[in-house]
Amino acid sequence: MAKKNKGSFLQGLLVPIIVIALWEGASRAGWINPQILPSPWAVLRKWVEYATPLKPYDPEAGSWLAWAFSGELVMDAIGSLYRVVAGFLIGAGLALPLGLLMGSSQRIYGLMNLTVQVIRPIPPIAYIPLAILWFGLGNPPALFLISLGAFFPVLMNTIAGVRQVDSIYLRAARNLGASQSTLFLRVMLPAAVPYILSGVRIGIGTAFIVVIVAEMIAVSNGLGFRIMEAREYFWSDKIIAGMITIGLLGLAIDLGMSRLNNYMLRWHRGLEN
Repeated sequence: MAKKNKGSFLQGLLVPIIVIALWEGASRAGWINPQILPSPWAVLRKWVEYATPLKPYDPEAGSWLAWAFSGELVMDAIGSLYRVVAGFLIGAGLALPLGLLMGSSQRIYGLMNLTVQVIRPIPPIAYIPLAILWFGLGNPPALFLISLGAFFPVLMNTIAGVRQVDSIYLRAARNLGASQSTLFLRVMLPAAVPYILSGVRIGIGTAFIVVIVAEMIAVSNGLGFRIMEAREYFWSDKIIAGMITIGLLGLAIDLGMSRLNNYMLRWHRGLEN
């Protein structure tokens, strides 16, 4: 299994390596304007400068110079991750109980479904003016937008998971004398867990997308803010370095969620196999 995973990882690196090699070759040949698209080497240097918290010592000045290595990346990444986690917990914490109620009760589903279906297609970005009007600037509007982005994937997957429980299981549990609460806790909820975890995975991915947009508008730190700052000064290398950082963090979050899903659904995998 380890060899198979290693082979898949190496195979996945093939396309990025080819793209980077072609990009670097075109840059060295002068086919690309470095102001518009800097070379991979220039982006790597800027990424190291952006990420490294150490500052070189100047013997003549007798002080640490701040210009060479900023270390902003670490603080920006921490700020963005904090907003993702906090906003996701708010959104998922509201969506999960509502989804369970709507999925298990036809009356609540009929009462809430029309409202949910009207609000769900509205992208979180459309709420930016209202978020700033309601909450001002800073973390509150960003957390509102992130929680909104995470809310609906978790909600819809939870509803689908509960409503799509095989009726055979429900009839069998009722025939064995299971109460409504036992039916919900021991049959419906476990059967819906794969759907719920899929919604959680999609929701946290959406939260990570929304946080970048929110930071470009409402806050003064984070990866989104730093990309907008770099755009103002035409620092293309820093823009791309920030984008790569976002991609790596998103990959790490997705891999973590995938491992969590596999761990929590060991029983489900066993039934499938």
